Amino acid sequence: MSKSRSKLVFGAAWAVSAAFSPLARAQIPQDPAAGAATDPKPKPPPYSLPWQLRPVVPGNVVRSDTALAFYESPANGASGTTIASMLLASYKVVPELAPLVRLGVVSSAPPAPAESAFNFINPVIGATYGPNIGKNLKLGLFLGLALPFGMGGGEDPEPADAAANGAGIVARSAMDNAMFAVNYFTVFPGVGFAYVGNGLTVQVEATLLQLTKTRGPDAADDSNSNFTTGLHVGYFFVPMLSAGAEIRHQRWLSTPAAVEADSTGALRDTTTFAVGPRFHFKLGEATWLRPGIAFAMAIDDPLADSKYKIVQIDVALAF
Repeated sequence: MSKSRSKLVFGAAWAVSAAFSPLARAQIPQDPAAGAATDPKPKPPPYSLPWQLRPVVPGNVVRSDTALAFYESPANGASGTTIASMLLASYKVVPELAPLVRLGVVSSAPPAPAESAFNFINPVIGATYGPNIGKNLKLGLFLGLALPFGMGGGEDPEPADAAANGAGIVARSAMDNAMFAVNYFTVFPGVGFAYVGNGLTVQVEATLLQLTKTRGPDAADDSNSNFTTGLHVGYFFVPMLSAGAEIRHQRWLSTPAAVEADSTGALRDTTTFAVGPRFHFKLGEATWLRPGIAFAMAIDDPLADSKYKIVQIDVALAF
């Protein structure tokens, strides 16, 4: 055999051997049909966290959410403030189900001569179930229970405490009524549906609240039915920055004594809107800090008549 032919045979043998070496096999793209993926699992599209609506995506989250409401008395123009703050924690026991607990406080400084007050309000326990219905579609089913342990209730509550709970309802745009109805055990199922894709989130939500009296004056309503709904639209300009806007509506389906006594009919419905930015900071492989601030105003009376302006400071830690 000539020298050139020997080199050719040796080179071919080396190429065949190298092609089937472990390193070479690791570099060969695998056939998806053979059961090996060529690409890592795609990341889910970014989801815009709502301001007052519930997230439709179950998650491991600790969230601090505070509303600061500024208003004026229609009678004399004197100003007042209310701070209503919530702390929520949820944890996924399975990928589709996340139980949660939510605690809250309210601090009210009404126009003089009314007195200020600070209350712990009803705690909430519940769970969010988010079945997989499609790549860009999200469904969130929720069931919550508000336990009647809050301050400012009972047979003979302090007037300032009772008034603070009423002010807290307004500061939260009447979307968290169950936590402030301290004389009532409330069951509130809800459903949310969202499109999430291309940096855009569009979410709608509806919740029914059934309140049953467990304590309080004999003259108070034995039960009431309340309904809340809303629309949230959010968009990611860059991965670190998004903006969200939403409109919320609350309506009493039954007729509480206060609504019946109101000749204007303004107390039956409440409509508000909010808009603001949210930031997204990656702290670890699966840990995100998502602080945001929103500005909210009322569209109708009685909140509009009192010139309500609400600032919401929301900090969520997802892990």
